[in-house]
This record gives sequence, C-alpha cells and structure tokens, in this order.
Amino acid sequence: MMKMKYALLVVSMMAAGTVSAQSSKFQGAFGQIGVGYENVNPSAGSSTLSVNGISIPINTSITSTNSAVGTIGIGWYQDVTKGFLLGVGAEYSPFAGAGGTTTVTTAFTLPGQNNISNEYSYQKKDSYNLYLSPAVLVGTDGMAYAKVGFTGAKVLAFESLNYNFTGYSLGLGYRHMFKGGLYGFVEANYADYGSETKVESNPNPGRSLRATNTKSLTTYNVLVGVGYKF
Repeated sequence: MMKMKYALLVVSMMAAGTVSAQSSKFQGAFGQIGVGYENVNPSAGSSTLSVNGISIPINTSITSTNSAVGTIGIGWYQDVTKGFLLGVGAEYSPFAGAGGTTTVTTAFTLPGQNNISNEYSYQKKDSYNLYLSPAVLVGTDGMAYAKVGFTGAKVLAFESLNYNFTGYSLGLGYRHMFKGGLYGFVEANYADYGSETKVESNPNPGRSLRATNTKSLTTYNVLVGVGYKF
C-alpha cells in the first residue's frame, strides 16, 4: 500500500511539472493584419531664408490629418515565466495617409512688396516599427501587452522636400485567442518621429538663396485586427 501511495505521489508530481512546463497559447511565431484610425500631427521648427545675405522672416503652419490606416506585422512571443512573456515584432504600413497642407508665408519689408504665401501638400507613408513587447496572460485565452520600439516614416512634399523621420514608439494592446491559433487584437500606439532639418542653397550670381527648414512629426493610432499564431 505504501509503495502504491508513493508511486501515485511521484506520478502526480510529474504530471504537475509537465503542466507547468507547457507553453502558453501565445508562445511562438505570429503574423497579423490590422486596420484603424490614425492622426498625423506634423509641426514646423525654426526656418530661415536669406537672399544675398539678407534674412527674411518666415512663418510656417501645417495642418494635421486624420485618416484610415492599415498595418501588417510579424513576430514571436516567448514564455519567460508562468503567466509572463516577452515578444519581438516588426510591422509596416504600406499605405499613404490623407494629404495635409503646409503654408509658408514670407514677409518682405521692401517698399512695394507684399507678403508671399505658398501652399504645399504632404503625405505620410511607408511607416515601420521594430519593437519589444512584454506581456501578461489574462485568463486562459487572453494576453495584455505593451510595446516599446524604434520607428520611422517618410513624409513626401514638405515644401517640395521629402523627409525621412526616425524616433520611438509606445503601445498598449490586448489579444484574445479564438481557436486553432486564430486570434483577434485591439491596440493603441503613439509615435514620436523626432525632427529633421533640410538645407537648400542656390548660389546663382546676382541672387544667392539659402533656406533651412526643420520639421517634426508625431502620430497616434487605434487598430483592430486578426492574426494567426503558428
């Protein structure tokens, strides 16, 4: 009888160890697509214009945009300890957002000259994000997660110039596993793409021009989507 009890105890301990060692439903590679809403908020920093060495004041205003957004992503989550995971991922948005407007007003103080105002359209496109993602299991089928990443995007035709921004991203989200690896998710993301300065010069005889333009960019989006854990 004692031997039987001892054997049952050993089997029970082995079974408990096997259960605790099992991978969570979210461990492994995944691919996903998401759609949602995005706000793009560019801003103008210091800008200067000089003509033949004479500085001319410049005022720049930029409209923000709101539009639909779509992303595709891949990655991997790894169990770290019971109930906790750490993931890595990459996502890309191939679609251009809604067009916004940059208005540049140059103030001339010479007699007989009026202020000159020019408008330029712009679009954000080709944004990407590389991130780390700590996560915690919620119940048997859910996972809450955060994202911290390195991000970049192009903005086309800022005053006829193309900008390539890079910065950081932050995000929060939740996934729910349905069946056979299929899951749904909802998340919110913020990105600060930093700033970039462009310098243009036109050293033509009789009219030497030099302009500097500094722009910065932030965005936030809310996404819902589906994915598959392989």
